[in-house]
Amino acid sequence: KRYYAPPTERKKFYQNVSIAQGEGGYEINLDHRKLKTPQGKLFTVPSEPLAIAVATEWDSQRDTIKFFTMHLTTLCNTALDNPTQRNKEQLIKSSLKFLDTDTVCYRVEEPPGLVELQTNEWDPVLKWAENRYDVVIGSSTSIMGPDIPDKTRDVFHRHLASYNSWSLLGIEFMITQLKSFILSMCLVDRFLTVQKAVLLSRLEEEYQIQHWGSVEWAHDYDLQEIQARTAAGTLFVHLCSSSSTSKHKLLQD
Repeated sequence: KRYYAPPTERKKFYQNVSIAQGEGGYEINLDHRKLKTPQGKLFTVPSEPLAIAVATEWDSQRDTIKFFTMHLTTLCNTALDNPTQRNKEQLIKSSLKFLDTDTVCYRVEEPPGLVELQTNEWDPVLKWAENRYDVVIGSSTSIMGPDIPDKTRDVFHRHLASYNSWSLLGIEFMITQLKSFILSMCLVDRFLTVQKAVLLSRLEEEYQIQHWGSVEWAHDYDLQEIQARTAAGTLFVHLCSSSSTSKHKLLQD
């Protein structure tokens, strides 16, 4: 099975980036050419703020276009082309799958320092999620992880179903970076900052680094990369579910 992989870099071929309102939404112009997706579709996004954010990615490229730095463009391309042909239900299921292996639910039994760190840092996040969604999640030191009740899954399923496909794609992207459904929900709901969520997703690593030190540049690069991706995913979700709908959603829940 071969996947389409876009080139990682290409020589920059445009000077100016602008946005224009078209019939299907907002378009991006590179000089006088309309931007297209990898499958050749017209690149159009549902909201003006998202178009501005994507235009900024293209505008900030220097002599070569580094596609691997353009997370918002990639997310939009994926939403438009839908290369794996997934529907809304499949996107929801893919995100919910991470509940079973959620980073913040798996606890260690030793060393005491890490046990304490996990309790102090992760418990407030779990408690927030349980109160916010009125569910039971829990944590476990067993390799099997906690036993998530069906009712909890149903509540999260209904919550995710209230988002559009674009937002769901962004949520799944965030979850994949953080290996945590719960931390991603905290970000969507603006309960945590991106920096804090990334730190919480890497608690064990950060603990080890404090004790044993790190390969400086490798760790820093890793951290920045995850932060950049998580920030892009969060921004994508917020820009795809406009403020009026998210306010409405908060009132409904």
